[in-house]
Amino acid sequence: MAKAISSAAINVLEEALVNIYWYKNDLERFLRITLNNPQLLQRLDFNNYSKRDVVSYLINLMASNQNAYQDDLITLMAEVVKITDFSHLERLEDGQNKAKKAKTAIKALHSLYVTHEELINEQKASEERQRIAKEKAVKDKGVQTKLEELRTLIYELIAEKDAQKRGYKLETIITELFNLYDLDSRPSFRIQGEQIDGAFTFEKTDYLFEAKWTSKPIDRETLSWFSEKVANKLDNTLGLFLSINGFTESAINLHKGRSLIILMDGQDLMAVLEGRISLLDLLRRKRRHAAQTGEIFISVVNYIRE
Repeated sequence: MAKAISSAAINVLEEALVNIYWYKNDLERFLRITLNNPQLLQRLDFNNYSKRDVVSYLINLMASNQNAYQDDLITLMAEVVKITDFSHLERLEDGQNKAKKAKTAIKALHSLYVTHEELINEQKASEERQRIAKEKAVKDKGVQTKLEELRTLIYELIAEKDAQKRGYKLETIITELFNLYDLDSRPSFRIQGEQIDGAFTFEKTDYLFEAKWTSKPIDRETLSWFSEKVANKLDNTLGLFLSINGFTESAINLHKGRSLIILMDGQDLMAVLEGRISLLDLLRRKRRHAAQTGEIFISVVNYIRE
């Protein structure tokens, strides 16, 4: 903890809490709404103690262990200084005097609260980190759920005997996978009599995509055919070829060097669908490896072991 909340601010906070609500039930409601720390709330006994006793116990508990409760103190201060409506006090007997005490206490707290700018900013930063982490957790859960669905579809395709149907369904699955990772993808299309399984954009580079699920590894002829399709497009175009059953060694070696394509096999795909590596990391590492070594294929096993 870089800095502690001053004792003056803590004393004024205690006085403000005692005065902002006349009835104990109203104070209890305010504290339970403001404080999200169950460890604090469960230790408060509103039934057997007076309003001041409850407040004194709460503030002393938090002040004596600011390592654990400093964020709660800052939150409490922030919510108290926001109070501007005192009608709940003014309508009581001697209400004007009660409201005046509350206003005076809040004014005093506000003047001390603003002197803790470093702590306030750190709390805001902490809240933002928590918000981002929560959003990421929700998104990650959604991604994992979708990956499970796509993985199930791949398992179902294993039993598909019709190679053409299997190929079409594989294209659909891969398109959904691209969309899951927010890649700007296009499904199968035809250009000048030339069939393209798909296309997507990744890190400002356009990719043509080809997917094959054949009984044997892809040979030199098929890979050369795809490489030529990519070479005939704009300079900023690369190619990604997915072959569930991999590629022959001669096909891979033929394109070693300055090539415009990178390769994925079934093992790569399953690693993505099982959540062991993200599709974006897979593409990024494959492309970097190809750029550095000239090798257009390297197994995902190498990445996961790193």
